[in-house]
Amino acid sequence: MRPRKTLLLAGVLVLWVLMTYIAFMRTVRVPEPRRASRMMENVQSFEENLKTFSDNRQNLYRDIIGILRRQEQKELSVLQSVAIAPETSSQPPQESIPRAGDTGEDTGINELLGAPALPPDTDTRPEAERVLSKFQQRYLNNDPAFPVTPVLVFACNRISVNKCLDDLIRYRPSPDQFPIIVSQDCDDEATRNTILAYKDEVTLIQQPDQSDIPVPPKEKKYKGYYKISRHYGWALRTVFGQGFDSVIIVEDDLSVAPDFYEYFLGTYPVLKRDQSLWCVSAWNDNGKEGLIDSTAHDLLYRSDFFPGLGWMLTKDLWDELAPKWPKAFWDDWIRQPEQRKERACIRPELPRTRTFGKIGVSNGLFFDKHLKYIKLSEEFVSFTKSNLTYLSKSVYDNAFLRTIYQSTVVTLDELKRGMVMTREPVRIAYHTKEQYKRATKSLGLMDDFKSGVPRTAYRGIVSFFYNGQRVYLAPNANWKGYDLTWS
Repeated sequence: MRPRKTLLLAGVLVLWVLMTYIAFMRTVRVPEPRRASRMMENVQSFEENLKTFSDNRQNLYRDIIGILRRQEQKELSVLQSVAIAPETSSQPPQESIPRAGDTGEDTGINELLGAPALPPDTDTRPEAERVLSKFQQRYLNNDPAFPVTPVLVFACNRISVNKCLDDLIRYRPSPDQFPIIVSQDCDDEATRNTILAYKDEVTLIQQPDQSDIPVPPKEKKYKGYYKISRHYGWALRTVFGQGFDSVIIVEDDLSVAPDFYEYFLGTYPVLKRDQSLWCVSAWNDNGKEGLIDSTAHDLLYRSDFFPGLGWMLTKDLWDELAPKWPKAFWDDWIRQPEQRKERACIRPELPRTRTFGKIGVSNGLFFDKHLKYIKLSEEFVSFTKSNLTYLSKSVYDNAFLRTIYQSTVVTLDELKRGMVMTREPVRIAYHTKEQYKRATKSLGLMDDFKSGVPRTAYRGIVSFFYNGQRVYLAPNANWKGYDLTWS
């Protein structure tokens, strides 16, 4: 009995060992077809990883080369500015520095990094748009309390543009908030070099269209006005194309007051809120010494007459005007009823700009007789801390008209001969164009009209000072509007 049990136990052990061996061999040995399939999958995975690594390496090369390109272009721009600045123009020309992609500079970098040569820069945007594109991210924001407003300076061939730029830079509270962009027409090299000498303080863009302008035979002597209008249209389209909400326009022959920027910062919210306003101007056409209250630095007005000469407009207004921008005489065009639409501008008692440009397309019109006597405000007024709600039409009209038509009526002769018995504001009435002209010429005011609107007038009323007294030159209280035949 015992041998049989022993034999049975031995057989069970042999069978267990055999089955364990077979199971072990199945886990170790893979049938040949499956082994080949798995090997192929491993090879494909390795190839994909290798391709990904190669792509990442190429992207890294491109990033490095892009950084080197930008650094090289920045250094080249600085060297060019130094080379053409007036104070260094006598130095021998610097050895030209090739731009990336022009002479094989990229090829050397690519060979060094083991990367293939890259195609040249394919940015096909106009040069001015490329130059201004830096403002899109650096300066724009949507904070109404911090409006970013570029100062757009229109220049041509005045090297005295430096006087204007010096003032703008001296009084600028923040270059981030008020980037200065000079738009140059005329392709005058001396003026361009003057502007470039300011380097990073200003940004220069140049009107690319220097072609001749077809002008009707009767208007050949006005060709300069056609070029100016073309320049304005191009520059405003270009700058507003960067997304700015407002722009301050300055000509290259203007000096500005110490609170020039503060003035526009304070009036900007009023302009945005009141749809009956369409611009803010720093200019007073009758801002001569003796015709203004030189102590009323903070006094502002509404005016139906578009003043220009240092003024702010919004993108909404530009979008309205741009499709019909005129070929010439843009400032007279903008004063027409079709454009003004009974809207007013804000203007100051004391001018925040003054012109020093006697020579220009207007041949010094009004300069010797009038413009050179304009008084520039010299005191700083904190307009951003002032309550300017009185300029809103709903408030202003009632108070202003009540003041004018409750004042004492005097004649022009009484005023001139010193026979007025009160020091309170007085009013001189006019009913015809001839009466108005006689009064303005006698008092030293500008006497012309544009689209029937007298300079500085609001509802036909012109406010000024005479012998230290406030005077209003005003039509009847039942005034019905401007007469276009008075132009």
